[in-house]
Amino acid sequence: MSMERSDVERLGRQVATSLHEHWVLFLAEGIILVILGALAFIAPVLATQFVEAFIGWLFLISGIVGLFTTFWMRNAPGFGWALLSALLGIVAGAILILQPATGVLSLTLVLIVFFIVEGITTIMYALDHRRELSGRWAWLVASGIIDLILGGIIFVGLPGTAAWAIGLLVGINLVFGGVAMIVMALNARDINPNAVTPAA
Repeated sequence: MSMERSDVERLGRQVATSLHEHWVLFLAEGIILVILGALAFIAPVLATQFVEAFIGWLFLISGIVGLFTTFWMRNAPGFGWALLSALLGIVAGAILILQPATGVLSLTLVLIVFFIVEGITTIMYALDHRRELSGRWAWLVASGIIDLILGGIIFVGLPGTAAWAIGLLVGINLVFGGVAMIVMALNARDINPNAVTPAA
């Protein structure tokens, strides 16, 4: 079932109106991303250690919470699997916190996947909103392409780049994503939602 032309126009106006009404939030997000990215870019090894420790604490806390809830609902189906999951979270978190060097390579592999997925989704988002974002949607496409390139750089440089790659590449990603968000916000500020028309 295809959408009527009037439905497509109305949907386009709704997206454009939402972008226009919230452009200040997009701008603030972009500025924050640029600042965080610059900090990570200046101290990539420290940023790598921070990211790794942060993920370790997330695993540890989620494992502890999971352990408590598992024992609290021990009569529920799947008790054994829930217990195993909680224990794995605690062990993984403890390893990342107590022996950070062992987790850096694993996190680097996860980061490769992250950049690839984020690059693809950013490009698809830009293509979906190219009418509402006028010529500025190309900035989002560029940001997505940069993500894909960064994922390739990490992969090619393994294992030697693992110590600093996470912090440096996350910093670059944040800066480019922030710049793209700022450009999108400034464009969204000037959008006239009533002037948005669907593509032929």
